[in-house]
Amino acid sequence: MSAFQPARGFGVYVHWPYCARVCPYCDFNVYAAKARDTAPLFDAILRDLDGWRARTGERTADAVFFGGGTPSLMTGDQVGRVLARVDALWGLKPGAEVTLEANPDDAARFADFAAAGVNRLSLGVQSLQDAPLKFLGRTHSAADALGAIEAARGKFRSVSIDLIYALPGQSVGDWRCELEQALALGPDHLSLYELSIEPGAAFAKAVQREDWNPLDEENAADLYEATHELTARAGYPAYEISNHARGASHESAHNRIYWASGDWAGVGPGAHGRLTAHDRRIAAVAAERPGDYLKQVAASGIGLASEESLDPLAQARERVSMGLRVAEGLAISDIEELGLALDLKRIADFAELGLLEQRNGRIALTLKGRLAADRIAADISP
Repeated sequence: MSAFQPARGFGVYVHWPYCARVCPYCDFNVYAAKARDTAPLFDAILRDLDGWRARTGERTADAVFFGGGTPSLMTGDQVGRVLARVDALWGLKPGAEVTLEANPDDAARFADFAAAGVNRLSLGVQSLQDAPLKFLGRTHSAADALGAIEAARGKFRSVSIDLIYALPGQSVGDWRCELEQALALGPDHLSLYELSIEPGAAFAKAVQREDWNPLDEENAADLYEATHELTARAGYPAYEISNHARGASHESAHNRIYWASGDWAGVGPGAHGRLTAHDRRIAAVAAERPGDYLKQVAASGIGLASEESLDPLAQARERVSMGLRVAEGLAISDIEELGLALDLKRIADFAELGLLEQRNGRIALTLKGRLAADRIAADISP
C-alpha cells in the first residue's frame, strides 16, 4: 500500500527543452531553439499542469523548479503565468521556493523573472575561465558570467552557481584557484559537478575518437576531496554529494523533495515525475520530442507517455539511492515501513572500511563513501 506523505514534499518540475546551443557534455532532453514558435509548447505545458492536478488531487506545492534546456529563454510573462496556474491548481505554500535555471547570456531578463515570482536563480556559470568555457561549448565568457552574478544580486532570495570540474588535464591547483574565486563572490549556493562522459552526448563521441582523454578516477577523486575541504572551510558545507549551501535556508527545497523520495509533477517534453496516490506509486515520463508532447497533451489532456507502478522493492531501492545522497543520510525506518530491510552485514562492512556511519537510526556516507555512493547504495539495498 502506498499513500502520499506530505512531509516528504510535493513539487512541480517544468521542463523547457530549448537551448541557444546544445552543450557537448549534455545528455538531457534538449533541442536547439532556432527561430521556433514556442507558444504551442507553452500552452501545452499549462494544459499538462491541469492533467496532473486531476491525478494528484488536492495538495499544496512546496516548490516549483523551471529546468531544461534553458528556461531563461522563456519570458517573464510565461514564467508568471505558469506560477499562477500552479497556484490556482494546488496552491503554493507561503514562501514556496521557485527556482529557475538561467544562462549568464540572459541576465537582461533576471528582473522580469524576479517580478514573475522566481525567488531562487540557478546560474549555469560552469567555469570562470574562458578556455574551459570554450571547451564546454558555452556561449558566454568569464566576464559575462561575473556580470550575470552581479546582475542577480539583490533580485532573488538565493543565487546558486553551477561549476564543472575534473576537466581534461585539470590539476588540483587549477581547480582550487577557480573554486576560491567562486567562493569569494559570495553566492548563496554552489552546485559543483564532476565532468561525466554521458552516452549519446557529443563528448562521448569525441572521447571515442580519442580527441582527448577524460581525467582519470584517482585525480578526479583528489579534486572532489579538495572541493569539500575548500567549501567547508569557507562556510559552504556539502549538504548533498554535489551541492553546497551558505546555511540551511539556501539549500534547494525542490531537490530535497527528490532526495526524500517525495512527489512531484513533471511537465514539459521528457519531464519525469513521481506520484503517490490511490495505493500506488508511479514513475511517470512525458513524451520526449516536443512534437510528440504536443500531440499527447492534445489527445489526452496530459503529457504522460508512460508510467510504471513501483512495487515496495523498487521504492526501497529508490529511497536508498536518493537518501544516501544527503549529508544526514537515510532513515532506516524509511525502508522498514515498506516491509523490507537493509543488508546489515554489508552496512557493517562499509562502516569498517570508513565508507559510511550509522547513528541515531540513520546511515550516512562519509566523504570517502560519497565517491562510491552508487555502488554502496546497490550493495546495501534490499
